[in-house]
Amino acid sequence: MKKLFRSRIRFIFIPILAIGFLFLVSFAVMHLWNYTLPALFGVKAINLWQSMALFFLCKLLFGFGGGGPRRGGPQWSKRAMRRKFAQMDVADKARFNAYMQRDWCRWESWGEPVNTGADPNRNDGDQHQHEEKGHRQ
Repeated sequence: MKKLFRSRIRFIFIPILAIGFLFLVSFAVMHLWNYTLPALFGVKAINLWQSMALFFLCKLLFGFGGGGPRRGGPQWSKRAMRRKFAQMDVADKARFNAYMQRDWCRWESWGEPVNTGADPNRNDGDQHQHEEKGHRQ
C-alpha cells in the first residue's frame, strides 16, 4: 500500500477515493434527511445532488474539521493537557489544583480519591430554604 501512494497512480487513486467518499456521505445525508425530516416537519424529500449541496453548505458554514491545538482548535485536548501538566513543577501543579478546586466544581488533585460528600464551604441558598421550611411546619 505504501508503494501505491508513492507512485504516480496516487494522482488517479486518491481523487477517485475522494469522489467516492463524497458520494457516500451525500447518500447518507440524503437517506437521513428523507427518513426523518418529512415525517417530523412535512418537508419534501431531497435527491442525491441536493444532499451533496446541503453537505457542502454545512461544511462551509460549520467548518471542515481538523483544528486541534496546533491549528487554532480547542486548547483543552486530553493529550495536550496531560503533556502540559507533566511539564509543570510542584508549585505550579499545586496552584493549578487549587484553582480547579476553587472555581471548577470540586476538582480533585490527580491521584487523590474523589470526595463524593457535600462541600461544607459551599453556600447553598436552596438548602437553607429547605431547612427553614422544615422548621416552620
